[in-house]
Amino acid sequence: MNTMTTLFGGLAAVLVLYAIGGLFRGLPPLLRALLAGMIPLVTYFLVIMGSWPGLDVVAIHISVFLAAGFVLHAMSQFRQRGAEPMHWAPKMLIGFFIGLVFLNATLLYVSTKGLPEPLARWWLGSDGRAVYTGFSGVVSHGQNAAKAVSSELSETHRESLLGWQVSVSGLEGTGLARLVEVRVKDRTGLPVDRVEAELRLMRPGAHTPVLTLPLDSAESGVYTGSLSLPASGRWLLDVQLKRDGDRQYHSIREVNAS
Repeated sequence: MNTMTTLFGGLAAVLVLYAIGGLFRGLPPLLRALLAGMIPLVTYFLVIMGSWPGLDVVAIHISVFLAAGFVLHAMSQFRQRGAEPMHWAPKMLIGFFIGLVFLNATLLYVSTKGLPEPLARWWLGSDGRAVYTGFSGVVSHGQNAAKAVSSELSETHRESLLGWQVSVSGLEGTGLARLVEVRVKDRTGLPVDRVEAELRLMRPGAHTPVLTLPLDSAESGVYTGSLSLPASGRWLLDVQLKRDGDRQYHSIREVNAS
């Protein structure tokens, strides 16, 4: 489920639950606000089971839902005091939490979608090409990092000895749907048959692909498939070629969609 949908949908649920809690006269105001914030939060945890979006995204949901319940509680308490004007300190506190909600929403949008292109061009500069500013996370550095680098270098050496010439077309443009074509030739320029070709799509910094697409053999040495990106932003496409179950070639290419 889209993060913006869960964020603003949960915020709307907080407002509705807080209004419903007002129908129960015996319900303490603080408990009413706590339930209004916690019920959407628990529901969100159930929704993301099996598809963890990242600690930063979860933290934003926690702060927004609980802050919304607190702001509603503070506003209702001051309304019950009649015409007595609200002190400037509570006003600043309420304004802080409202601003926090919009700031978190803005940062979440920028991190997944990137800055609007005109703003990105003005802020970052451009040489005429499109500017993509989406960022989905960081690259972890574990104790097996050195082994992974060594394995990657060994595989690159094997690929250079094999001498396959691989070209990929269909990644141009900014749409979500692409018809991808992979052409494979040996070092003499002849088509390579009996290749199991597949595409693995992932976000930068991610460890597991969100989509794996096997390619069909269209003709000798040509493998095609229809790629549909799940969302806009910056993606990495891992092109993998296998023969007899062993991976013979792989390369990672960047794909952008708006």
